Amino acid sequence: MTIGLNHYLILSAVLFCIGLFGALTRRNAVVILMCIEIMLNAVNISLVAFSSYIVPLLLTGQVFAIFVMVVAAAEVAVGLAIILAIFRGLADIDTNNINLLKW
Repeated sequence: MTIGLNHYLILSAVLFCIGLFGALTRRNAVVILMCIEIMLNAVNISLVAFSSYIVPLLLTGQVFAIFVMVVAAAEVAVGLAIILAIFRGLADIDTNNINLLKW
């Protein structure tokens, strides 16, 4: 039995759903960032799978996956900086207790 495009897409969909569920149900900001990373990795699996099965000689999916990784690294850097700034002020990173934008 060979692994086909459907297998990669099912894996990608399962990972994306796990990340989405975690991002919507968790309260800890660090866990939410980790769930967003899981969702971005699911997108990377889809990009590389489509690229290797539809146009195997071109590396378009791999190039887009590298761009997604760069954006994910920037997102983590900015997200962790924001979380650290909030933690210094409140000593808590529970998303229910963060109401800095409310008057």
